[in-house]
Amino acid sequence: MADLLLEIFSEEIPARMQKRAAEDLKKFITDGIVEAGITYESTAAFVTPRRLCLSVVGVLEESPTLHEERKGPRVDAPEKAIEGFLRGVGLTLDDLSIQDSKKGQFYVAVIEKPGRLASDVVAEVVEATIRKFLWPKSMRWGNGTLRWVRPIHSILSILSKEEGADIVPLNIDGIVSGNTTEGHRFMGSGRFAVTSFVDYEAKLKAAGVILQASERAETIWSDATSLAFAQGLEVVEDAVLLAEVSGLVEWPVVLLGDIAEDFLDLPPEVLQTSMREHQKFFSVRNTKTGRIEKFITVANRETVDGGATILAGNQKVLFARLSDAKFFWENDLRVSLEYMAAKLSNVTFHNKLGTQAERIERIAALAREIAPIVGADADLAEAAAKIAKADLSSEMVYEFPELQGLMGRYYAQAAGLPQEVANACQAHYSPLGPSDDVPSEPVSVAVALADKLDTLTGFWAIDEKPTGSKDPFALRRAALGVIRLVLENDLRVGLIDIVESQFHFFRKDIPGSVGYVSRGWRGKKLSDNTIKLMAFFHDRLKVHLKSEGVTHDVIDACLAMSNNDDLTLLVNRANALQEFVKSDDGVNLLQGYKRANNILAAEEKRDGVSYEGDPEVKFAEEAEEKFLFAALDSAEPAIAAALEVKDFSAAMAAMAALRAPIDAFFDSTQVNSDNQIVRRNRLCLLNRIRIVMHRVAIFSALNG
Repeated sequence: MADLLLEIFSEEIPARMQKRAAEDLKKFITDGIVEAGITYESTAAFVTPRRLCLSVVGVLEESPTLHEERKGPRVDAPEKAIEGFLRGVGLTLDDLSIQDSKKGQFYVAVIEKPGRLASDVVAEVVEATIRKFLWPKSMRWGNGTLRWVRPIHSILSILSKEEGADIVPLNIDGIVSGNTTEGHRFMGSGRFAVTSFVDYEAKLKAAGVILQASERAETIWSDATSLAFAQGLEVVEDAVLLAEVSGLVEWPVVLLGDIAEDFLDLPPEVLQTSMREHQKFFSVRNTKTGRIEKFITVANRETVDGGATILAGNQKVLFARLSDAKFFWENDLRVSLEYMAAKLSNVTFHNKLGTQAERIERIAALAREIAPIVGADADLAEAAAKIAKADLSSEMVYEFPELQGLMGRYYAQAAGLPQEVANACQAHYSPLGPSDDVPSEPVSVAVALADKLDTLTGFWAIDEKPTGSKDPFALRRAALGVIRLVLENDLRVGLIDIVESQFHFFRKDIPGSVGYVSRGWRGKKLSDNTIKLMAFFHDRLKVHLKSEGVTHDVIDACLAMSNNDDLTLLVNRANALQEFVKSDDGVNLLQGYKRANNILAAEEKRDGVSYEGDPEVKFAEEAEEKFLFAALDSAEPAIAAALEVKDFSAAMAAMAALRAPIDAFFDSTQVNSDNQIVRRNRLCLLNRIRIVMHRVAIFSALNG
């Protein structure tokens, strides 16, 4: 066994490409050598700004010899067929053997593929990998044809054993492999030879290079938090920035810098965003005031002045950047939110759905309609919706789009608007994902629902629905947002009324508003768009509920009920049914239902009639039959009373009382009696079981 060490040493690899590159290198190399018959025990890939590295432990030194038996033509086949077979296997006729079979005698060739040395296989696989490696962006340099993310300086490729290390010979466009590398660009002292991965990692660290990205990240975070803590401050967590900065340095040196007094009154998110996006600085916060007062920068080297020169240069550049941010902030405060919102009349939302201003008018009208349903003040909801997107035309959001909504809140607060209105400016975009927080303030909920419902109905109206592979307008996310807003705020919302009315905002010839029509679509013929959009909501709800452990058949059994556009009601029913079908009563009652339903369906099909009449107890002959009548008479009003107050658990409990009477009925009673009156009455009794149970859920959808 031997250990392979491969390093491709180049100019700086962009941080955003490093993780994927390390994963690809490991996959391509290991897949390639295994395909050639060289197995291994374990592997690990590493990446720094200047090197891509792979360590493969326990590499088989030589692939096994393989024997392949290949069946050829019959011995009496035409001469040309035999000659073609010989050419294909690279043998002569004397090398072939003859085998007997039921169809005659056939030539058989035994081909021996001798094993190959690991160094030969590795050399072949590494060259093929480097030449076919796919980077998001790559380049050529000099007069060569090789493409890589940045110019390659050297390739270290060795197979090491106890007795020493051998170079895996490579020559790729003039880059000859060896057993040497070099350390840090500034702190290293030239090239050095290595004999193994352990030797390589240790010598790199001595030359100012921490090989493992996780170790660099831990060093940065530990040093940064220690520096901040020493001054009674804390570093604002930013995992994405930490990963990026870890990919920018080989020897991280953490420095704590000051932010000029001129900028301390800027919103903390503005400071944090500006420093992160432009300078890759971490923000340091005063825990008592919440203000961002200092920053952490990470240098790539140690200096004799302890980083003072680096820090001074960074602070100078930061002053210029924050001066821009302050300029944007002050300019935005000079104009009203209404003025910002008016500018959106020149911004197209979608060429078939009009401008952002037209969309805002639709959202404002819808927010007013939704407000009473969610317990919000209608005037405040409409006012919030009219300015919620105004910051899209602000200078700050133009510079930092990720601050949209948040800046709207700051501008609304500065304008002295009610806090509920200001909060809605930020919160109405939420939730953006499955783990995002859901707004709970009524005004924010009203605007957030209106925003997402307008998006969904708008794109449905112009037939821009998501497909299996594409969702360019994030409509799945919008639908999940509506679902989470409704469920997590325990809202009783009839979506059909809202959706059907909202479609009246859209015409085929012109975008914009045509005004609200009166509510009250329930029970009337719905538009095709409404039906399809509700089906989309239900599909998203299925995904959401499955992630919470509700099985698909339970969801289907509840979706088949009326009022399935009331998502809170639907989910409460599904949760209660899920618990019920897990219980012994639920399992047995479901089997009884299935038996009744199957008998009824078979007899109705055979007789060509529907047994929907009311059964009469006077025709009951068996005691168990009369017992079932009494049980249904008792359970039906109890179930109805529970459903009236939406207590689905109580409805399930009342229905569970039917288990024993149904079991007893089937154990003692023959449904298909010779007496046709009794037979019909019993079939109608089975139908009554189905009717009573269907008031809770459509049990025929359950798997049983």
